Amino acid sequence: MRSARSVIALFTAVALLVPLTPVASAEPATGGHQQTLRSAAPRGFHIGTAVAGGGHHEEQPYPDPFTSDRKYRQVLAAEFGSVSPENQMKWEYIHPERNRYNFGMADAIVRFAKQNRQVVRGHTLLWHSQNPEWLEQGKFTAAELREILREHITTVVGRYAGRIQQWDVANEIFTDSGALRTTDNIWIRELGPGIVADAFRWAHQADPKAKLFFNDYNVESVNAKSDAYYALIKDLRAAGVPVHGFSAQAHLSLDYGFPDDLERNLRRFADLRLETAITELDVRMTLPANGVPTAAQLQQQADYYQRTLSACLKVRTCKSFTIWGFVDKYSWVPVFFQGQGAATVMWNDFTRKPAYYALRSTLAKRGA
Repeated sequence: MRSARSVIALFTAVALLVPLTPVASAEPATGGHQQTLRSAAPRGFHIGTAVAGGGHHEEQPYPDPFTSDRKYRQVLAAEFGSVSPENQMKWEYIHPERNRYNFGMADAIVRFAKQNRQVVRGHTLLWHSQNPEWLEQGKFTAAELREILREHITTVVGRYAGRIQQWDVANEIFTDSGALRTTDNIWIRELGPGIVADAFRWAHQADPKAKLFFNDYNVESVNAKSDAYYALIKDLRAAGVPVHGFSAQAHLSLDYGFPDDLERNLRRFADLRLETAITELDVRMTLPANGVPTAAQLQQQADYYQRTLSACLKVRTCKSFTIWGFVDKYSWVPVFFQGQGAATVMWNDFTRKPAYYALRSTLAKRGA
């Protein structure tokens, strides 16, 4: 008898053989001719979402969302001008064995984006998490490990050269105290901090047109962690390293206050002539016993979404704004935060929450 994982893998493999029908970008998410997020966005501003698949989704009681759920793809095409593979370009998924790559899902997402006139954010090349076992437990020399990283970046970035707008080259390399992750990040631990600059150089060589970013969580405010990125980026840029952007993930929670200095923080990176971005926004909450958010929670969530978008729109170099999934049933939050959820802008049936309308009205006001 097949395991749930093997059944899902088989379904996904078959689905990838069937071309994904392109959906006109102006098609509304739900009947009629309602304005969408992407149609409301100012010219040159990319409103995006993560594309559900891989990672925790493989452990859930449903087939791969991107390949199996047509309604999901319709909304994905209609509402968003930018897409980010949620897990499908991370090491454990795209490079499962040392001498084998798994490009099927990433190829499908990039192809879908082209069909629907969307840009793509690549995520991610150098990270301490979601690495395959062969890499983390391999007995490699420093020279071998360096070549593995160089070859991976060259292969992956090179494959999608000209088709990916932005890459998260180095992801989450600092702790909240502003210290480099020298213990759990295999690359920095084994090769030293200079490997970060090399990763940017290799990515730039593989695709000179792509914008290359540092990306992290808990860097929405001016704090020890964002200060560490500010200092590192200044040093790297002075040394001629091709760093083009800094992005805040913005995984927010109603259990904590809103980062009021988000705009000020993004602006100081913009003053370094860097592109800035919000890349993984969701707003989770501790749910009542019945699992249904209160009206007050939904309103506060809408406020957090709106304030994050407004901060980005006020910074001249913040042209990319991505929410980390748009429908609750495929959100990562309930899997990783017990008792929390309802973090996205749509309910399970794709009807829209107040947070959705807060985003759309804010975009429309700026685009008018």
